[in-house]
Amino acid sequence: MPTETQIAFLPVPEQLDLITKGAAEIIPPVAASAADALAARLEESRKTGVPLRIKAGFDPTAPDLHLGHTVLMRKLRHFQQLGHTVIFLIGDSTALIGDPTGKNQTRKPLTREEIDVNAETYKDQVFKILDREKTEVRYNSEWLDKLGYAGMVKLAAKFTVSQMLEREDFHKRFQEEQPIHVHELLYPMAQGYDSVALECDVELGGTDQKFNLMRGRDLQRDAGQKPQIILMTPILEGLDGVQKMSKSLGNAIGIKDPAPEMYGKLMSINDELMWRYWTFLTDLPQSQIDAMRESVEKGELHPMQAKKNLAHAITADFHTATEADTAAESWATQFQQKGVSEDVPEVAVSLSAEGLHASSVEGTSELRIAKLLQLAGLAASAGEATRKLGENAVSINGEKFNGKTLSKESLGEAPTLRLGKKSVRVRWTD
Repeated sequence: MPTETQIAFLPVPEQLDLITKGAAEIIPPVAASAADALAARLEESRKTGVPLRIKAGFDPTAPDLHLGHTVLMRKLRHFQQLGHTVIFLIGDSTALIGDPTGKNQTRKPLTREEIDVNAETYKDQVFKILDREKTEVRYNSEWLDKLGYAGMVKLAAKFTVSQMLEREDFHKRFQEEQPIHVHELLYPMAQGYDSVALECDVELGGTDQKFNLMRGRDLQRDAGQKPQIILMTPILEGLDGVQKMSKSLGNAIGIKDPAPEMYGKLMSINDELMWRYWTFLTDLPQSQIDAMRESVEKGELHPMQAKKNLAHAITADFHTATEADTAAESWATQFQQKGVSEDVPEVAVSLSAEGLHASSVEGTSELRIAKLLQLAGLAASAGEATRKLGENAVSINGEKFNGKTLSKESLGEAPTLRLGKKSVRVRWTD
């Protein structure tokens, strides 16, 4: 393990303002409150000048990352900005098992070749957030592959089957008589052993990872190490503001998305989700975010401006400030050219609403515009909306429209509908 250089740290309260921002739960290593335990560990580091060792692990199971994946990476960055040692752990060996968290069936195994390719793309993407020169990149194959048969038996002997079945995913599958393969039980043990090998002070993970994270504390205690503090963050919602961000659900923002597309997607989120994104996807301390929200509530800052600031900050993080400026100008021009106000009221429309999809067009995402106008509150009925379409009284995204259907792709992520003098911006749900 590399020798740490003694450095001067900010006062603990200032560190906590950034570190605890957005934390859902913090588990201390001693019988004390979470905040006290974390503060004590930070104070010890401050007195000795020795950085804490902070780890977050990522299994390279897919080649591309979205903003939901970056919540933990950004929390690593916060520790890094404060002078601590951050470890970006690539789970190339644990990926051979596949994390069973949240799964009701066994994951399809990846080959070592697939894992290696994905791992390389992860390294390319993570340094959009972390400082390449100050990040310790590790692979858990360094120690897990060296355990061998005897070492894995020794590791497995530290846990019981009943303890593993306490895990919600396994317990549910057991109750429903769904298969639980033996290799899946090894995953929490392997992840826990990572913390021993790296001598972690703090491990980061999502709230769904709690069982795995706790195993690291168990094994560190058994190895005579000081058990790590666990800091968990919530699962980030996607553009719909409801479901977990996921490319398969079509509600994700990829970190490789072009700047204009990223900016536009961020401008489509609702105001409540905007504040969660400020917390989880930016480096602004929570105290400043709270002050900004108070300014909005007092009418001192328009929520649209707060959202523009958010979209610019995140886009600039993954591209450049110049590209973010250009994306913002392009977005504003798009609405100005189409005669669409930027701050029209927003309405939620469910994509699963009855009658919205045109059944006559199979295999497509064609939507009935008359029904959409009704669901958006611009018409009392689909019949009235049809008449208005025939009267050429309807505009979509600033352009007159009198047809029957449009695809969701043509409508866009946040289409603006106008009927007569009334306009709304649609936020898709489901």
